[in-house]
Amino acid sequence: MATATTQGARDHARAQHGTRTETMPVVPASDWPAAVPGTPVWAETVAGGNYTHRVLARGTELRLTDLAGDACAHLLLYVDGRPWERLNTADTVKVQWNAYLGADRLLLSDQGRVLASVVADGSGRHDALCGTSTLVRNTERYGDGAPQSPSPAGRELLKLAAAKNGLGPRDLPPSLSFFQGVEVREDGALDFTGSAGPGASVTLRAEQDLTVLIANVPHPLDPRPDYVCTPLEVLAWRARPTTPGDPLWDATPECRRAFLNTFDFLTARGLA
Repeated sequence: MATATTQGARDHARAQHGTRTETMPVVPASDWPAAVPGTPVWAETVAGGNYTHRVLARGTELRLTDLAGDACAHLLLYVDGRPWERLNTADTVKVQWNAYLGADRLLLSDQGRVLASVVADGSGRHDALCGTSTLVRNTERYGDGAPQSPSPAGRELLKLAAAKNGLGPRDLPPSLSFFQGVEVREDGALDFTGSAGPGASVTLRAEQDLTVLIANVPHPLDPRPDYVCTPLEVLAWRARPTTPGDPLWDATPECRRAFLNTFDFLTARGLA
């Protein structure tokens, strides 16, 4: 179909209506072909070297799945409407006395409040230490790191996702990454442990209204010379936030304090 004229371009664009590709958002999310535990609010497959973003309500559960075994989801979280309260990877690690993410871990802000909780983990290969890839590093390794290049850097993609939510480069703290593992050796060096394999998933629960940014790019410690990153499935559905009496609330003294800080803040604002 010729697209040299406005009419031709219009006809070509309209002819794409209803087309489904391997990596794309499903709109509305309720058209997602597979069942989820609640009413779906986000359904998307993110290509390797691409990004996505969404605002999610408190209580929403978000499941990320490494479909083919080489996805790496680099995640940033912000309190919606209050983006100065955001994911703090250092506090997430030190407050919980553990550098490794997994089920029953909390993702914390620097205000001592819970942004999200990890309610299920079928991967065990994650990283809270290294952050994402950069333009300089990817240019050195792959020849380019620009967003439209064959090897986009995670920070460059997160800049685009941030801009679509009114945020700028200065608003990008270090990110967490899921599905590519890193371990700390006795001498302090970092070992890249790679993927748990196809089909691994992790489920997060939003404990406040959140702006979610995700870049799906190779981990910066991935030793392979080629830029390897496969599709990431993103599904979210309506659920309920963690409340007193939930085992996670009292899992550790640190969990309890973080949830109390969060509940106190939300109650004062009439949100809990």
